[in-house]
Amino acid sequence: MPINYYIVLALALFSIGIVGVLTRRNAIIVFMCIELMLNSVNLLLVAFSKMQPAKEAAMTVAGTDGQLFVFFIMVVAAAEVSVGLAIIVMMYRNIHSVDINFLNRLKH
Repeated sequence: MPINYYIVLALALFSIGIVGVLTRRNAIIVFMCIELMLNSVNLLLVAFSKMQPAKEAAMTVAGTDGQLFVFFIMVVAAAEVSVGLAIIVMMYRNIHSVDINFLNRLKH
């Protein structure tokens, strides 16, 4: 399968994520859109790593570097979700809403 298909799909997923982050006010939906953007980057990393030729003749798996980056991105995304959801739960306990506009109260 040509890499152009992967690029178009990743671009569409990333665009949907950006539109969701910029237009939505619900914190949970914003986190889901951020995860969508991270997954589109993961898709591109895996696609590009599979297109990379093997460095040595003994290697049977081509391009594992991109797959390692994907693994680390998934670990960081899991940590981000756990911390983000903890913040959302505490915000809901105090404010009884998950609207991002209420976070402006924390400035003062």
